[in-house]
Amino acid sequence: MPVFQYKAVTPAGEVLEGAMDAASQKGVIERLRDMGYTPLRAVEAGGAEVSAVARRGSSPGLFARGVSQDEVGVITREIATLLKAGLPLDRSLEILVGLAENARVGEMLRKVRNEVRGGAALSKALDAQGGVFSRFYVNMVRAGEAGGALADVLARLAEFMERSKELRESVKSALIYPTILLLVAIASVIILLAVVVPQFEPIFEQSGKALPWVTEMVLGAGAFMRAYWWAIVLGGVAVVFLVSRSLRSAEAKLRWDRRVLRLPVAGDLAAKVETARLARTLGTLLRNGVSLVNALSIARDTMENTWMAAGLAEVGRELKTGRGFAKPMMETRRFPAFAVHMVQVGEETGRLDQMLLDVADVYDKEVARAVKRALALLEPAMILFLTGLVGAVILSILAAMLSIYDLPI
Repeated sequence: MPVFQYKAVTPAGEVLEGAMDAASQKGVIERLRDMGYTPLRAVEAGGAEVSAVARRGSSPGLFARGVSQDEVGVITREIATLLKAGLPLDRSLEILVGLAENARVGEMLRKVRNEVRGGAALSKALDAQGGVFSRFYVNMVRAGEAGGALADVLARLAEFMERSKELRESVKSALIYPTILLLVAIASVIILLAVVVPQFEPIFEQSGKALPWVTEMVLGAGAFMRAYWWAIVLGGVAVVFLVSRSLRSAEAKLRWDRRVLRLPVAGDLAAKVETARLARTLGTLLRNGVSLVNALSIARDTMENTWMAAGLAEVGRELKTGRGFAKPMMETRRFPAFAVHMVQVGEETGRLDQMLLDVADVYDKEVARAVKRALALLEPAMILFLTGLVGAVILSILAAMLSIYDLPI
């Protein structure tokens, strides 16, 4: 039975650390709760998570970066857990300072704790941390403070961040295999053209016979690659640099994002990902008492597609004139029809927050299914492409050899 290292809080507010044998992490958490403790963390001893913590250590390191959003998500979940257990906010922050696994997180939490102890609201203390906490996050906390439901709001925030992370990680992990296939294809072509093909050139030259056109093309490509590999590399770097630089312009980024949404398959997928993020952000803000006008302004800052964000800005302006939310949203023609109709139903029934969260759930599932379907087609297509590419080079060499020795093809 595996051993889990855990950290929990006693009813007296003391931090308890130890190890426990259990079949799963869930079993550890249940046993700690049965003992009257509030579980904070439970990780398998020697597992990947523990190893990652050990590698990070407590030093910020030479290439220290800021506090990541994954770390913010963990902090949010732990503060919510401690507050729900009845601990005061400053004591909860003090516990998390002691639990911090690295210097960056510990220093940030220490600053927040000191400001809270000095009389500042948590939302103000978080807002002062140099962009670690987004505008969306700070406004959610502010709404929780105003409504006296800070623990519940933080729990919803943690759930929001966990769902967003799951969607992001699922897309990333799904793209690993196709990326490997693409890199293998590129490496195979480079090796064939730069190493294998040149071995046959002396044979072809000694024969003095005309070669098939396909062989001439392959030999020419190989010669060009060997002679001008530096130009190919510099050209690739230059293209990446110029594209990234041009996208810094707001107008260029707007045009690019608009073109992305018009792509046959990727465009629909990108629109659903963006709409899911927008709907979950709006729904979460509205559920916690933020006005629709303010929620739209905050949600616009979380959007990555500037074309859809510009459409949402138009919706916000129309909303201020009293035209409602769904109709201006439909007129922009930048959002999926299903999402717009669900917004309309939410407005009519007075359940806009729930409808938006439902839209987010639907699109999260649709994105996951769409990614799986796309990969089911992409993987064999890339294998066929790789096979065809390598096969074409080999056949070009074979055709030349047959023509040299006057063998029928």
